[in-house]
Amino acid sequence: MKPGAHLEVTRRARIWSPPVGELTAWAHAALGRHARGTELALRVVGTTASRRLNAHYRGKDAPTNILSFPAAQLPAAAAGHARRPLGDLVICARVLRREARVQGKSLRAHWAHLVVHGALHLIGYDHARARDARRMERREIAVLRRLGFGNPYRSV
Repeated sequence: MKPGAHLEVTRRARIWSPPVGELTAWAHAALGRHARGTELALRVVGTTASRRLNAHYRGKDAPTNILSFPAAQLPAAAAGHARRPLGDLVICARVLRREARVQGKSLRAHWAHLVVHGALHLIGYDHARARDARRMERREIAVLRRLGFGNPYRSV
């Protein structure tokens, strides 16, 4: 990310994931001005951890591609921190790889899409309602286009 923002990546799965530099660039592109002075954690996990987290937080007993956990607001006393925690992204690399294959997308493009998607959730984008979903998809498409990727929602 650009100066003032930080991405910490933890890999807990023995499967390919993009280099930290690419993950950082994709997250920063999605966050834009929201990245300044923030820190973000990205954790790459296996299907067991993804399933457990998805069951606990979303009530769905299956692994999922990505989970976003926005950070709690810091109390005023902690405002002196050098960086403001933005949140955590948890990506299941095996689910992501399977989805890319089924959808006929490159693995790198699907990774970029999910990092952008998750980062947008951390700054308040949502897709629970149709109008919000359209807004989020437009933003994802625009960010991915600037990064050199095609529309992830277009059928292959």
